[in-house]
Amino acid sequence: MKFATVKVQGLEMFYREAGSPDKPVFLLLHGFPTASHLFRNLMPMLAKDFHVIAPDFIGFGQSAAPAHDTFDYTFENLTNYVEVFLTVMNIDKFYMYVFDYGAPIGFGIAVKYPERILGIVSQNGNIYQEGLGAKWADREAYWQHPTPALRKSYQAAFKPATIIGQYKGGEQPNSVSPDGYSLDIFYTSLPDYAERQSDLIFDYQNNVKNYPVFQKYVRTYQPEIIAAWGKNDLSFVYQGAQAFAKDDPNVDVHLLNGGHFVLETHWQEIGQLILDKWGQKD
Repeated sequence: MKFATVKVQGLEMFYREAGSPDKPVFLLLHGFPTASHLFRNLMPMLAKDFHVIAPDFIGFGQSAAPAHDTFDYTFENLTNYVEVFLTVMNIDKFYMYVFDYGAPIGFGIAVKYPERILGIVSQNGNIYQEGLGAKWADREAYWQHPTPALRKSYQAAFKPATIIGQYKGGEQPNSVSPDGYSLDIFYTSLPDYAERQSDLIFDYQNNVKNYPVFQKYVRTYQPEIIAAWGKNDLSFVYQGAQAFAKDDPNVDVHLLNGGHFVLETHWQEIGQLILDKWGQKD
């Protein structure tokens, strides 16, 4: 495993890397509130067959985090930085793994460059209305009528108890390692964290508006997709995984007995699904 940073449009982006550069690239795109450490268990499993790259988005993890009043914390802008990161890293064609916030970023790139996508794993990475859990109704009301008080109320998403609940929700007791959520909680204490993440919560409305665009990509190009979903996720519900199949016959849906962070407990199972489908055959 290699840990490094690279300059992207003047900002340092941190990334994890494993496997030989001679192998096909597998790009791993994390979500909220985590970063590339989400993939710490999966990467070694994939490294024999793939060149695995997992960046931290700007404002997340070990990457640069400019203040929210000096940087545009929107998904469009984060997508742009990942796109330029791929250029700087000389990555052309690639498989991609998208989780949570990684889905609008990854599918945003796929829409622009469909010929570059070799295959997709969507793990609780939603692009369908059917996949939005009940909490999103409240957020839609906030998007339509934003107030400073409502913006502040959504900072509850950054509290330690909420983050731990995201990890443990829908999982078997004592099955989730504290490593991931403990590091996520540490990052919430960094300067301006709540403000930049609040900007992204408000901007998520534009991802929902783009869902039809992402779906059109799936229908038009019918990429091979593994939809591996924690079926007990209350944020992005399992119907979001099943919805892929209505648009693309090349979708394998796997509903796993876990929650939003099902990779924490089922990384071996998800890794084997990837290897069985796209790994090198001896």
